[in-house]
Amino acid sequence: MPTSQDMTTELDPGLLDALQHQVAVFARRAEQTRLGGTGQLRNSMDRAAYLLLNRLDQEGPMGVKALAAGMGIDSSTVTRQVAPLVDTGLVKRTSHPEDGRAVVLQLSPRGLARLEEVRSSRRQLMVEVTEGWTPDERESFCTLLTRFNTALSARQSAHTGGPATESAATSGTAAPAEGRAEGSSESAQTS
Repeated sequence: MPTSQDMTTELDPGLLDALQHQVAVFARRAEQTRLGGTGQLRNSMDRAAYLLLNRLDQEGPMGVKALAAGMGIDSSTVTRQVAPLVDTGLVKRTSHPEDGRAVVLQLSPRGLARLEEVRSSRRQLMVEVTEGWTPDERESFCTLLTRFNTALSARQSAHTGGPATESAATSGTAAPAEGRAEGSSESAQTS
């Protein structure tokens, strides 16, 4: 079986250099704009808040440990990131339906409305950024970006010994034609 070093030398080094450069530029541009959307909602929700709200919307109420595991971050980071969301009423703490002693985090109606506003704004940004692309090009880009993020996540989990995180089904990338790839670039996020 060839090693990753063997595969690197078999591939075009110039292409690999161009790829890593474009990924670095993308990361910088994404951070600069925060891929925040358009209009008044531009830069209106930070990455951590968006990813937490999106996961709670996609998967429903869950405890801090499950949320942390699914996002590939530690529980203390989730606790710190969720606190302002609870304080602003976007997330609420409720009793676990099967174990009243346990607490779960749940997206509030206000949180869902806010998330939908941000999603709509981000969809508009994706429309503007990919203006002139065909539907097939958008879908191909989303498929490849999802694949890239999945590979990064698998690599990260292999190095940390944890499970792979932020699957395509839960990161908002399952329906590329709807422009739902807004959370996918964060699948290998660090806190």
